[in-house]
Amino acid sequence: MKIKVLAFGKIADILPQQEWEMDGVVTTGMLRGQLEAKYPDLKGLRYLIAVDKKIANDDSPLEDRSEVALLPPFSGG
Repeated sequence: MKIKVLAFGKIADILPQQEWEMDGVVTTGMLRGQLEAKYPDLKGLRYLIAVDKKIANDDSPLEDRSEVALLPPFSGG
């Protein structure tokens, strides 16, 4: 199972690439855990995860070819 991951804003600055594919990740919580283990600077950052353009919880399932966006806090008004 492959998912496509997209990073935005401050998250994109922390990660080495803004778009990539991952295998074997079955929930958004698993994705968050793997990313934060590999990139510890993410742990101190609050961010949302969207799956196929819908905000997801950490226990949301991922399906083959899901598009996952890592979204930093939004500001402005």
